[in-house]
Amino acid sequence: MKRDTEIHMKGGVITERNADFCTVRTRIPAGIVTLEQVRGIAKIMKRYGKDMVHLTTRQTIEIPHVDPKVLPKLAADLEKNGTPIGSERDEVVNIVACPGLERCVFANIDSGNIAKMIDKRLFGKEMPVKVRISISGCPNGCTSPMLNEIGISGRVDPLRTPGLCTGCGSCVMYCREEAISIKNGISVLNEDLCISCGTCVRSCPFDLLKSRGVRYLITVGGRRGRHPHIGRELISLSDPEEVAIVVEKVVTWIYRKAWSGRHLYEQMDELQFEQFKTEITSKVTAARDTT
Repeated sequence: MKRDTEIHMKGGVITERNADFCTVRTRIPAGIVTLEQVRGIAKIMKRYGKDMVHLTTRQTIEIPHVDPKVLPKLAADLEKNGTPIGSERDEVVNIVACPGLERCVFANIDSGNIAKMIDKRLFGKEMPVKVRISISGCPNGCTSPMLNEIGISGRVDPLRTPGLCTGCGSCVMYCREEAISIKNGISVLNEDLCISCGTCVRSCPFDLLKSRGVRYLITVGGRRGRHPHIGRELISLSDPEEVAIVVEKVVTWIYRKAWSGRHLYEQMDELQFEQFKTEITSKVTAARDTT
């Protein structure tokens, strides 16, 4: 009986409108599943008399209309398949990520591997508030990182070497922010308009525009839903391992400081986010100085 209660109370078990049934949400970081796992889910569905699944906005698979009596067996089958019961309540829920460098021409970072790294450290951790983490390979923000409690997006700052620009105007044509213009035969960047997408670097036909290096911008306190809110910038980092460490520190900060019953974005000032931001920046700088 204890096992039944534990399974039923998992965050990935969601009571449906008809309270006699529940929906089971699976854990699939970044929405990446193997063919064998997909086949496994299909076999599991047939085993329990189901003929459909739901693909969620958080890149997971949900199994609808489940009789709570079969939850222990279903949970064991999903665990064996490598797609265990997921998370939905006040926890760190499924990590979302775009395809990143693997496939996207606009990507600056390997979104999927970062998602898996963070998932191993933090998925399912009980929290005072729901914590959604989203990773986007570039400022296009296809996974809406700035509308999540924690967001990560890949940025590239262009570097112009004086005397090399031919003034061909390719970067001007490709810049969607209209942040670049040609003056006196060379391209000039308006840094106030630049969002560090890296498109101008990739568009230079002569490979004269360079990158200052990839950076990972971390934002905190975003919110989707009926009252969307943009997260606040915390820090930019150059090492994916540093990103995972800082995200873990953010989650610890939320766990220790935040109150239940309110969205994180509503508490940011009370939680002294700016002070936390200063502390994180100082710790990262000190760690770099010792290496």
